[in-house]
Amino acid sequence: MACVVRMRTLINIMIGKNDYSTAAYKPSKLFKRAGGQVLPEPISTSNSGAIQIAVEKLKKGEVIAIPTDTVYGLACNANDPEAIRHLYRIKGRSDLKPVAICVATIKDLRYWGVTDHLSDSLLNDLLPGAVTIVVKRSLHLNNPMLNPEETNIGIRITKNPFIQDVCKLFKLPIALTSANKSASKSTLEVYEFEELWPQLGAVFNGGHLGLSEEQRAASTVIDLSTPEYYKIIRYGVSVEAIIKTVEKHNIRLAAQSDF
Repeated sequence: MACVVRMRTLINIMIGKNDYSTAAYKPSKLFKRAGGQVLPEPISTSNSGAIQIAVEKLKKGEVIAIPTDTVYGLACNANDPEAIRHLYRIKGRSDLKPVAICVATIKDLRYWGVTDHLSDSLLNDLLPGAVTIVVKRSLHLNNPMLNPEETNIGIRITKNPFIQDVCKLFKLPIALTSANKSASKSTLEVYEFEELWPQLGAVFNGGHLGLSEEQRAASTVIDLSTPEYYKIIRYGVSVEAIIKTVEKHNIRLAAQSDF
């Protein structure tokens, strides 16, 4: 009987009958935390319906919390202006501070970013992985609310199978930023950002991420927008290996004047 109730609940979420930001959703457990609010239990990424639920939420313009191969992230449709506005409101972040996008494949990366100067060999060596590649944004990425002051865009392809499957099914780029208030530390468990839950369309629980606190450094951000040169924008997970990889492909550390 419990299994039947659980499946009905998941179907209701998928078709929009449940408001995940209130106590109307009644899972097996409710948590009275975050200032006394009753918060619904996150949806396990191992649940058979979780990927479809995530995609439906993104299509509706909602912001969801999702695990990556580094930290938990907040995600929404990158080409939906109102979804991006909501993402920034949740983060408490200036809309002049850029966010990255996440896609499923290198073909997608080449569609949404200008990458003619980057070889397939280099991209296959780097991706998927804990790296955000910054390149010029393509004309297809035309949301005026997405990094309005920037001509570049950071693009991720993660190793996490759940977000990979969501990206494949959604087919559009997903705006992605860490699941925490601006200037707060990155999160490795969903309960570390439960104060954000009431503002989210859904929270997907992939368990504890990583084996150490070093995981909180998040992805390394590397600027590859200038042919033959690289610049590290953020030193994150696996930065040494990433530098070795790009230098193996004869891409050199840039002087300031090269960018």
